Amino acid sequence: MNNHALKPLYIALLALSAPLAQAEDISQLFNDGKLILDARYRYEHVDQDNTFDHANAQTLRTRVGFQTGKWYGLSGLIEADNTSRIGDASYNNTRNGQGNYSVVADPDGSEINQALLRYDFAQGNLVVGRQRINLDNQRFVGGVAWRQNEQTYDGLLGQLKPIDKLTLTYAYIDNINTIFGPGDNRFDNRTNPANIEGHSHLLNAQYVVSPALTVTAYNYLLGLDNIAASNASPLGSLASQTNGLRANGTLGAFSYAAEYAQQKDYADNPLDLDSDYYLAELGYTWQGVLFKGGYEVLGGDDGAGNRAFQTPLATKHAFQGWADVFLTTPADGIEDAYVGVTAPLWGGQLQAWYHDFDAEQGSDSYGDEIDLSYGHPIPGVKGLVALAKYATYSSDDEALTVDTDKFWLQLQYTY
Repeated sequence: MNNHALKPLYIALLALSAPLAQAEDISQLFNDGKLILDARYRYEHVDQDNTFDHANAQTLRTRVGFQTGKWYGLSGLIEADNTSRIGDASYNNTRNGQGNYSVVADPDGSEINQALLRYDFAQGNLVVGRQRINLDNQRFVGGVAWRQNEQTYDGLLGQLKPIDKLTLTYAYIDNINTIFGPGDNRFDNRTNPANIEGHSHLLNAQYVVSPALTVTAYNYLLGLDNIAASNASPLGSLASQTNGLRANGTLGAFSYAAEYAQQKDYADNPLDLDSDYYLAELGYTWQGVLFKGGYEVLGGDDGAGNRAFQTPLATKHAFQGWADVFLTTPADGIEDAYVGVTAPLWGGQLQAWYHDFDAEQGSDSYGDEIDLSYGHPIPGVKGLVALAKYATYSSDDEALTVDTDKFWLQLQYTY
């Protein structure tokens, strides 16, 4: 038999053997897996100019889990958290009954933080189960990772990249595991349930035109049944539909962001919502130092109840100052004018920010705030980082807010 006669046979054998050569062993799920181990100690001090006693909280958050490898695009993750108090309970963690102290919202307890299955394919991925969801800059949907008990979501999330530079994201959520978990008791209230029930849909479309321009459009339908904007508000008053458009990018040493969103009521919300959100931000980087200034507005509404623009699923600690005075937007809305700097220093990172807060409706001034932080890796121990952080808020409207000082010392180890 000549070589020409054998050539078709060789081609057939190669075609048959290609899938076999690419066959994957299910043992890859474990052999390529990764252990998750994280421990975070934190001391938090809160001093407010009101009748509450100063809070002093020492807590330890430990996290263990396992991230599998991939087998034909399939993978899984399981992760458990425990938050434990160290020393005296001289703070109100929202579940311990220490109502005479200021709040440090880190309840004790253990919980499955994430438990999910994931499928990756050429054009995207699909995730089912309890998972972390952080969209864009987390202004509307995030994990609140600053608190010891992270916020995670039960549901389904899919991402599709039908063409280059375009990412389409959809998520369906039927339960939200909040920072106030793992469980409720007689000391919780309608503003801080351990689990937020309801049916929510998140749609996000992002197109990267160039490094100078990324455009994101979003539609967030939040069906939040068992939570209220305040203890005096009806349940369901945070259910909303938010539609927005964001543009951000970098131009040489400059960076910018501009955003607009409109919020209306959704599902069974008994309130008639209609408010707006605006953001304009400009940054400049010089020799590794980032200077940034911005102006953010969450609109108010002078109708019955608090119908201002709210962001109940946001990582709120990252916005409007670290003292967390405005976790709920006041009824008259809020205008936040801020400037700050982030700079490398002695092998670590220094941050300093100044905020000036005013009412969006009317001419009232709420107050101002200064925030400082410094984080540094601990020499000789890979994965160990120390952080010192301080926030001081000075009130101009004692009927709404009070002077607040907060201080944190933190040590975190990540394997």
